[in-house]
Amino acid sequence: MLKVGVLGAGHLGKIHLRLLNESDKYELVGFHDPDEINAKKVADEFGYTYFENINTLIDAVEVIDIVTPTLSHFECAKKAIEKGRHIFIEKPITNTLEEAEELLKLTEQHSVMGQVGHVERFNPAFLAVKDKIENPMFIETHRLAEFNPRGTDVPVVLDLMIHDIDAILSVVNSEVKQINASGVSVISKSPDIANARIEFENGCVANLTSSRISLKNMRKSRFFQRDAYISVDFLEKKVEVVKMKDAPEKPGDFDMVLQNAEGEKKQIYFENPDVEPNNAIKDELETFADAINNSTEPVVTLKDGTRALQVALQIIESFKK
Repeated sequence: MLKVGVLGAGHLGKIHLRLLNESDKYELVGFHDPDEINAKKVADEFGYTYFENINTLIDAVEVIDIVTPTLSHFECAKKAIEKGRHIFIEKPITNTLEEAEELLKLTEQHSVMGQVGHVERFNPAFLAVKDKIENPMFIETHRLAEFNPRGTDVPVVLDLMIHDIDAILSVVNSEVKQINASGVSVISKSPDIANARIEFENGCVANLTSSRISLKNMRKSRFFQRDAYISVDFLEKKVEVVKMKDAPEKPGDFDMVLQNAEGEKKQIYFENPDVEPNNAIKDELETFADAINNSTEPVVTLKDGTRALQVALQIIESFKK
């Protein structure tokens, strides 16, 4: 069991504390939160050990789980890495690209591992179809949320859209060629609703929409590729896979067959992959423990987190144009 400490005891921090406390792969040593009143309340209510000094906590563990506001990610991670501690860091990895690149250098210098909390990679619906997503050429995502003041310290791109950016980058094996985007501030000082079109070098196009002022919640992605359409509902944990193959010479009475302008006949059929229920946050934390213990690459590396941040910042920069 790896000794772990948590930085941040807000909404998500409390979830991490509970899951780490329940895990048989970690020994939860304690947590630190700069808000002393909140920290003591959490300690009293759940029985976790509160460390008043961040350095004392870092010294007492092998792994630091950073669940603080984005603006403090870099400083917290830097302290932990320089003391030789592995880091799990919530998304987005840092506030600036320069900070993220600095963390990459530091982890190499101090021979420690890091993972970024892009939790949708562990969503059971995404896991059920990820291997079926092969060379998608058009992707459409909608991530809509009802307004919540928590998270409005950053643009909606860094708060919500970055989940879809990371998922897309994990399945499109190509570099980004061009980005066009627009964003509108409605309630917050930073954009609350955004749309981005990402063009990749291989010709793939991704159209992403995110909003945190919607009347209903939605987290859906659709992937279009040669002879297949794949839909992922991250919220409802459902998937839909529609595929095409050459039609048989004598189709059955219930076979769905289409004929294109060239006379080619294709049969449409449906696949129903099993969606295995899981706790995505627990899985991301525990796979990181496995990566440390087995000296293997984490599922979502710091490089992955940096690339997602880079694209997110390019989208934000595109707003200004």
